[in-house]
Amino acid sequence: MFGAIAKAVFGSSNERYVKSLDKIVKQIAAFEPALEALSDEELQAQTAKFREMLEGGKTLDDILPEAFATVREASKRVLGMRHFDVQMIGGIVLHRGEIAEMRTGEGKTLVATLATYLNAIEGKGVHVVTVNDYLARRDAEWMGQIYRFLGLTVGVIVPNLSEYERREAYECDITYATNNELGFDYLRDNMKHERSQMVHRPFNYAIVDEVDSILIDEARTPLIISGPTDDKSELYIQVDAIVKQLPEDLYEKDEKTKNITLTEDGVEWAERQLEAAGLLVGSNLYDVENTQVVHHLDQSLKANVMFKRDIDYVVEGGKVVIIDEFTGRKMEGRRWSNGLHQAVEAKEGVTIEPENQTMASITFQNYFRMYPKLSGMTGTAATEAAEFFDIYKMNVVTIPTNVPVQRIDEEDEFYKNTTDKFAAIAKLIKEKSDSGQPVLVGTVSIEKSELLSEFLNKEGVKHNVLNARFHEMEAHIVAQAGRLGAVTVATNMAGRGTDIKLGGNAEFRIEDELKDMPEGPERDARIAAIEAEIEAEKQQVLAAGGLCVIGTERHESRRIDNQLRGRSGRQGDPGLSKFYLCLEDDLLRIFGPDTLFSKMMNSNLADGEAIGSRWLSKAIETAQKKVEARNYDIRKQVVEYDDVMNDQRKVIYEQRADIMDAEALDDVVEDMRRDTVNSLVGDACPPGSYPEQWDIEGLKARSIEVLGIEPPIEDWLAEDGIEPEDIEQRLSEAADAKMAAKVGEDASIWRQVEKQILLDRLDHYWKEHLATLDALRQVVFLRAYAQKQPINEYKQEAFGLFERMLGAIREDVTRILMNSELRMPEPAPLPELPEFLTSHIDPFTGENDAAARTPGADTMLSALGAGAAASAAALAAPPVAGEDPYAGMGLSRNALCPCGSGQKYKHCHGAAS
Repeated sequence: MFGAIAKAVFGSSNERYVKSLDKIVKQIAAFEPALEALSDEELQAQTAKFREMLEGGKTLDDILPEAFATVREASKRVLGMRHFDVQMIGGIVLHRGEIAEMRTGEGKTLVATLATYLNAIEGKGVHVVTVNDYLARRDAEWMGQIYRFLGLTVGVIVPNLSEYERREAYECDITYATNNELGFDYLRDNMKHERSQMVHRPFNYAIVDEVDSILIDEARTPLIISGPTDDKSELYIQVDAIVKQLPEDLYEKDEKTKNITLTEDGVEWAERQLEAAGLLVGSNLYDVENTQVVHHLDQSLKANVMFKRDIDYVVEGGKVVIIDEFTGRKMEGRRWSNGLHQAVEAKEGVTIEPENQTMASITFQNYFRMYPKLSGMTGTAATEAAEFFDIYKMNVVTIPTNVPVQRIDEEDEFYKNTTDKFAAIAKLIKEKSDSGQPVLVGTVSIEKSELLSEFLNKEGVKHNVLNARFHEMEAHIVAQAGRLGAVTVATNMAGRGTDIKLGGNAEFRIEDELKDMPEGPERDARIAAIEAEIEAEKQQVLAAGGLCVIGTERHESRRIDNQLRGRSGRQGDPGLSKFYLCLEDDLLRIFGPDTLFSKMMNSNLADGEAIGSRWLSKAIETAQKKVEARNYDIRKQVVEYDDVMNDQRKVIYEQRADIMDAEALDDVVEDMRRDTVNSLVGDACPPGSYPEQWDIEGLKARSIEVLGIEPPIEDWLAEDGIEPEDIEQRLSEAADAKMAAKVGEDASIWRQVEKQILLDRLDHYWKEHLATLDALRQVVFLRAYAQKQPINEYKQEAFGLFERMLGAIREDVTRILMNSELRMPEPAPLPELPEFLTSHIDPFTGENDAAARTPGADTMLSALGAGAAASAAALAAPPVAGEDPYAGMGLSRNALCPCGSGQKYKHCHGAAS
């Protein structure tokens, strides 16, 4: 109560913060008259002036008012759009590294130009991150007009660009790209062997559009680059043979989760069997050295006990084909991950195809936290404000609308079942459409979209159905969803980033209807006619009540519901929003079939009858909060585990960068050699032991194997008072002497060889380390049964594994260099990157984001894409003027040219073909 009174008197903290920015907005406005008086050339010279001010000691905050005013004036001249004062506030919030929550239709794309221009003046690079390739191209071309007018360069990263084109785009002052492209480029960069091959610049500043979608929804799953592993068929077959002998009383199974757990007797039995087969290191199954074996054992147990032939899969043509548990259809080309598919292949005795091993991975949380400054914008972020601050240290600031919102949000309606609910929705849609009011219907899945479409067909309602798969096509459909009587059924994620304008979108209509009409008076007349039609239609739609938004069920996140609602009521337009629910909805099943809520609904509602109640709506909101909290915990756990790997990833990637930048690495190699000698002597002559306890034969054998020398250790031991330190020093001197003789006069070539071997071994062991960590994470939860925290156990084990990996790298590099001979007159050419695979599963559709771009790529996509074959040539030389290097890529004539010029393809490289 007192809080409400205080809020009414003093305003909320958000309102006070926004109000405090008014003085900066007034400073920006004060520059407007002077800038309006400048010629185009004088306005363009502002950028050079700002750079001089920065070099003179001014900060970005010092030049912000004049820089923002410059962008506003440039936008008026180039785009015919003037930034509102509330958009200036949004720009300030973005520049300060915060999240600007702005309602749909408030012009977030234009707001971004303010902070983007200001931060790009320094020349360190600004990344503008979008949710799909279409928006990256659109915004780079559309807003790029302002930046180019003011003398800044603009690039865009889309799939299938060559390495040369990517590097050129990243070198620009401003780079538009999707989150996936940025993340995969970062991972690929850290698999290359020369600094010149890398495309990224040092991280500086990023603005994330639809920040809730990218940093929360898509952050559930990491980006993964994978490639084929070494053949482990024999291991699968050996483990499978053991599991098939396992008595039923030695394991417990959970049919619901398809999990198998060995009993204590089962663990002991497995240890004896694996030990007899020579697969166990030591005698304890859960020693860290046996992590991979435990992983294979678990997968083989699942394959043999939980996965049934002709129910979960079929065997056809010597291959295991998965059966979809929901549709019963065969899923050709799909494979279970983490070695499960290989375990089933071993069980069925068919050819075991190699599994794909993780070569590099990163979560979006850890990728975007590498930017020194990060900001974002969206229509819905306030409900996730706590998560944004906890994970990314970004505050959410709600920006007021330019015009008060006129939309009416009606109470939810509840029905007994889906059939009643959809019948009621179809009836309402028909009424609204017949009156001329456009309707946008949001569904939670593609299946629900198709089901509603059937009901609408029965009612005779003409409608469009789309989902979030085909970004460019969906943008065109969503853009026209505000036309008179239009009915559009879409999944909640479809068409984000595209405004729904009442009466229709002139820009899209012109592009669709006049794309083949040449420039001239006839085209200009047709454009004028389209604009007049849209204005007249807009008045009819306004009279009908504006856009009506209908939700077919509540999403598990309030934020997604708010996104749908926000489609209506753009820039003060009238509108209506309403949600329909029933007991069969996913969210309502949280209440369970035996709750008071369900009993009341079933006993008091007749078929086809509906109820609406504030209490019910409040109960739904409470359920949504619980689900949001659970999802946050899941994402937080993903981050906690990846943070462990991230610390190690930073060390490895920094080491790689240092190796690539170094002129010579002989001092590093020498340190590795000394550490290896120290380790060899330490193993053979443990501290505190007596000479008669030393393993001299073992030390000699290891010296021959690793150092390629046979030291006279027996002679050394004949001397009085010999200590392990003396043996270590003499071994090091002998190894140094051998290396000096080996290098001889070929020092420069040898230094290159050292560099390549260091990088090769580092990559090899890092890849194996990632595989071990993956396997460890699959089984570490079992430690909870011993009253231990799995995450703490994971941290401890991961640290120990990392230490061992570093020791293995040191020894392997020493062994290779000490035992190899230089026979080549020059170093070998740089190794090509492998044909690795990229994956990032969309958390809403369950589809691979990367795969959707290439027909036929179901679960994986070649990361190098169509430009792979030409990338080597492209690295060697830029495209020649007058030639079209993109002729075979099937580009649209009106698409943005991939070269990054900002022009349409037909006016740029496409003009040559």
